[in-house]
Amino acid sequence: MMAARTAAPPCVTVAWESSVSSHARRTLSVFGPALLALALAAGCKATPPTDVPGRAGPSPTAPWAMTPSPALTARATEDLRDPPEIVSRGGLLRTRIVVERKKVFLAGRVLWALTYNGLYMPPTLRLRPGDRMEIEFDNRLEQRTNLHVHGLHVSPGGAADNVFLDVQPGKTFTYSYTFPKDLAPGTYWYHPHPHGLSTAQTAGGMSGLIVVDGLDRFLPASLRGVTEHVVALKDFQLLGDQIKTLGLKMSAPTTRTVDGQLNPRIHIRPGETQLWRIANIGANIFYKVALPGTRLHVVAQDGFPVNKVYAADSLVVPAGARYDVLVQGPRAGTSELVTLPFSSGRAGSKAGNQFPRATLATVESGGTPVRAAALPTRFAPVTDLGTEPVAGRKTITFTENRAGTAFFINGRQFDHHRVDFRSRLGTVEEWTIRNDSDEIHSFHVHTNNFQVMRINGERQTNHGLQDTVDVPPRGTMVIRIRFLDYTGTTVLHCHIMNHEDSGMMSVLRIDK
Repeated sequence: MMAARTAAPPCVTVAWESSVSSHARRTLSVFGPALLALALAAGCKATPPTDVPGRAGPSPTAPWAMTPSPALTARATEDLRDPPEIVSRGGLLRTRIVVERKKVFLAGRVLWALTYNGLYMPPTLRLRPGDRMEIEFDNRLEQRTNLHVHGLHVSPGGAADNVFLDVQPGKTFTYSYTFPKDLAPGTYWYHPHPHGLSTAQTAGGMSGLIVVDGLDRFLPASLRGVTEHVVALKDFQLLGDQIKTLGLKMSAPTTRTVDGQLNPRIHIRPGETQLWRIANIGANIFYKVALPGTRLHVVAQDGFPVNKVYAADSLVVPAGARYDVLVQGPRAGTSELVTLPFSSGRAGSKAGNQFPRATLATVESGGTPVRAAALPTRFAPVTDLGTEPVAGRKTITFTENRAGTAFFINGRQFDHHRVDFRSRLGTVEEWTIRNDSDEIHSFHVHTNNFQVMRINGERQTNHGLQDTVDVPPRGTMVIRIRFLDYTGTTVLHCHIMNHEDSGMMSVLRIDK
């Protein structure tokens, strides 16, 4: 099924071969030439940097092992640019992704990055429930890779969401997905998932968003068609003129971007309601997102609409998680969208990491004020697995060694040849996820989403299904999960990719 690449790659690839929306065409027409000029000026024929994942033989004193440069900061001088979109037409989204190491213009610098079609922030793939998606995936890296559509309910086998499949260097593979008609509307994302390389490739820049349309139907008529923004949280550690991909430490200085921009301006009128799709599409770090003085009204989490809209002053967003929120413009003036200080370790322990406060974007509220709309309270119907009979129970225990360099599930490290858990199609199971360590681990399972029942014994409000949830240090989380539609072999793991790549992943087999 895989064909060898027969032509040398062009110096720059900025066009996506697909049904491109008018917004995408405008974006590419404006920024494509600039990206091309910058890449040419930067010298596409230059010797690649030493920090290349999969490249053999750097010594411990090579640049990839060094401490990264300080995090970059900037004044808000440019407006937020939502990524261009690739939109399904007639029930089909067809596109091409070229994976390669390129120089990109990022945070005011020209940097080496791992890119999809030459872009650090690639287009958003936009589709509807029941659609099909075909992606011609061309690997021009010097190492294997693959593609995972995070959170989507789709087959884990064959040419679909198959993380056991590797696309080798110089090869092209066509992914083909058929989504169910009841696919939940919301925000998802895509990224690489080759075991041992997921961290390096995602941290290097390989991630983008997927939007499943249909959330509008749960909004009151007055809020349908409101201004919508992607708030894709992507972070990188800087090493000279390259994004660091090897030897990553979560506590190291890290530059945080929104849609690949450093502190962009988000415009809103006082009282105006906007929909923001907040998604952590990085490899490892946590965000505690807040817009001080303005509450975030959650309408969907991890791609699933909620049953009741709830408001939060801040949202903890681990790597992989998403929240769709309604935001109403504050009084005229300037405020900052920030990530607040956050610790992933147990109080009193030396485990985990401390994440500092950082500015993500500058929100400028101005123009003619509008009357703030009444926000909905009741929203969408949700699945309640709490009333379902339980066919089986499992315990999944996260542990790590004292040095924090090796990670385990039920005392074992990942082996793709071994099936760790078996479940049966059409049943509901109750799982207890134990975290026997002093730092947070983020639980994620492919193919089917789950309902959180209890955390540390405390019953949780059922706002809807999720796919990436933090398990507190020395704590437990009880979930229920239903196995629908698809049999096959899939995985569950900690979504802190440093931990996943270091062993904290297991194989789940779903049988008829």
